[in-house]
Amino acid sequence: MSSSPSSPLPVPSKDEVKEEVVAATKTTVSSLRSLVAGGVGGICAVVVGHPFDLVKVRLQTAEKGVYNGALDVVRRTIAREGLARGLYAGVSAPLVGVTPMFAVSFWGYDLGQSLVRRFYPNTPSSSSSPSTPLSVAQISTAGFFSAIPMTLITAPFERVKVLLQIQGQKTLSPGEKPRYNGGLDVVRQLYREGGIRSVYRGSGMTLARDGPGSAAYFATYEVIKRAFTPKDPVTGKVSGELSLTAVMLGGGAAGVAMWVPVFPVDTVKSRLQSAEGRPTVRGVVGGLYRQGGVRAFFPGIGPAMARAAPANAATFLGMEYAKMGMRWMFGEG
Repeated sequence: MSSSPSSPLPVPSKDEVKEEVVAATKTTVSSLRSLVAGGVGGICAVVVGHPFDLVKVRLQTAEKGVYNGALDVVRRTIAREGLARGLYAGVSAPLVGVTPMFAVSFWGYDLGQSLVRRFYPNTPSSSSSPSTPLSVAQISTAGFFSAIPMTLITAPFERVKVLLQIQGQKTLSPGEKPRYNGGLDVVRQLYREGGIRSVYRGSGMTLARDGPGSAAYFATYEVIKRAFTPKDPVTGKVSGELSLTAVMLGGGAAGVAMWVPVFPVDTVKSRLQSAEGRPTVRGVVGGLYRQGGVRAFFPGIGPAMARAAPANAATFLGMEYAKMGMRWMFGEG
């Protein structure tokens, strides 16, 4: 019984190998620049948005009647804890987490776009036509995917942040010290009490919030980006770069769009992550509804909406300035 000899594999030429190395190097440099720019954008978002987020969380986790609205939270927080220390309580956790969180988010978004191009029918693959724009529905799908890897980082940082933010609500007795002494102390105590599951409590609700939220986020930004990018009136092709004003407008609108569909989920997440013992999603939802009906799922929505526009405008503005700075220092790449 004879078998035909297999044909030898084609050997790439020297020029082909060189082109592949150059392409791989450019991809690596681009990823590193995205990581740095994402980190800068995330820091800008935290600096601008954290006080709004603190007010939102305290309204979400406080018992009914404790506060008379967002301004009451601000007034009491400043009176009890001071301006900077009060409004920026728990800021260490998001500051430490923003660089990997934003890097993973945008990496996941890019990966999501590649998967969409591969599996959606009648969509050019990323290798054959990476510049072909995806539809808004496809952008939403890629945005949802970005939340899956990001949850691994976001969930524990959110848990730490929420616990640090709400401990300032308690009036301490003379000589009494706060329960937690910073973010690392929170992690140590949580791990000692319930292991890694306690640190990652609320991961499912974090994904339930960030999946739809990221889908709306990236889709909204893409729609505004396409609407405001300069185009040649004759050919319809892009003829210039998006202005920084349009970048801020797109980022702000994306931030608002991200919160609108998922705010009740965020309320449940905050309650779940801040509760003592072993709370369940069903128990938290039932308790909220008994406490105040549907309205109980929307405490702090005013500060959240007020935060969304400036914080996300700052995010994209910081990213664009970081990219401009790296292009100026290192050239295109």
